[in-house]
Amino acid sequence: MSAASLLASKRVTDPAAFVDRLVPGAEVIVPIANGEPVHLLDALEANADRLEGVTVHQMHALRDRPTLHGAYGERLRHVSYFLSHITRPCFHEGHVDLVPNHFSEVYDLIRRRAAHPYVIAAASPPDQHGNFSLGVSADYVASFIGRAPFFIEVNDQMPRTSGRNQIHVSQIDGYIETDYPLLEVPPAQPTDVDRLIGGFVAERVRHGSTLQAGIGAIPNAVLAHLKDHVDMGVHTELISDGLIDLIEAGVVNGVKKANNRLKVIGTFALGTQRLYDFIHDNPTIEMWSARYVNDPRVISRDVDFVSINASLAVDFLGQCASETINGRYYSSSGGQSDFARGAAYSPGGQSFIVLQSTAKGGELSRIVPQLSPGDVVTTVKNTVDMVVTEYGVAELRGRTIRERTRALIAVAHPSFRDELTATAKALRYL
Repeated sequence: MSAASLLASKRVTDPAAFVDRLVPGAEVIVPIANGEPVHLLDALEANADRLEGVTVHQMHALRDRPTLHGAYGERLRHVSYFLSHITRPCFHEGHVDLVPNHFSEVYDLIRRRAAHPYVIAAASPPDQHGNFSLGVSADYVASFIGRAPFFIEVNDQMPRTSGRNQIHVSQIDGYIETDYPLLEVPPAQPTDVDRLIGGFVAERVRHGSTLQAGIGAIPNAVLAHLKDHVDMGVHTELISDGLIDLIEAGVVNGVKKANNRLKVIGTFALGTQRLYDFIHDNPTIEMWSARYVNDPRVISRDVDFVSINASLAVDFLGQCASETINGRYYSSSGGQSDFARGAAYSPGGQSFIVLQSTAKGGELSRIVPQLSPGDVVTTVKNTVDMVVTEYGVAELRGRTIRERTRALIAVAHPSFRDELTATAKALRYL
């Protein structure tokens, strides 16, 4: 059967066409962020009374919906792998579950618990060969291609991207056609303090390095400081607006990369319409599964790999609490530890944890003697390389506890240094 015939046979008009295929206890897997198939999930909820023990697995949901608030009880529940501003309050209310994870391992974690996986995903319109692109996503979902049934929501406004996020019409149960804009998430605007931190990092980044930059104003500030670098590469989980200018200016060309030379590699894209237009049919950009992109063993093959990630607090030992605030869950681990470990194994690699020295308008120090009770360690002390605030760079890797403590106090806000020093002496760290 030709691709055109297959496409005609798999096209349906009823978004609920896949619901009958869900067995009791089915695990519905949904891509991260804008990879979510809005109308298919609407249909799932509309038919919740027909479901029995169905679980939706997703990282970083961007749209609010009744399932997240426990509207359907045990018939339909949501399991998150990274809390967003939408799912965070639902988790605290007990309606959403959270699985601790490294992003590189999310596919394996879902696969381990899912006896009956079923993937629903948004995609770009198919090409003439019958291939759909998962567009702004590859994440954990691309790893299910050929390993689980798929039902696709074709969105005319989904960018067509290349890489390992392609699925042929013969590999899906069916698809519907839709047309709606992707949600935009404007990049966080750096403050003067953020730009100062970004400058400290950028001056240590060598020409020809391969970059990973996480979410937040400070990673964006670092990218903005790299406009005079040459022959840079990108291998990162998040493709963001901050990379566009560097790619267009030729700063990022990938000629020094060991992995996917000449290509910008990511596992999902999230930003503004400018970003979505930029990645559409752009052969420079490739989306690969998180099992590959975030694998520390893959990351380590690039020389001079640079990892840049934000944290919320760092203690004297170097432990980074990047997903909780005062013991209360805020997000999850994401790929921070994946990339920090990969950079540590890379020849000449560097890993930067970035944060402003204070919080709450200067009332609280983010450099602390010990983490708060209940705070979760995202990147462990043995992996942390450098911690950067607006007061400089604390080099921790291979340092003693005494040396770490001194270095971290030196980059703390001056108004807290005496107090931190006194506590360090009481702890016998100094």
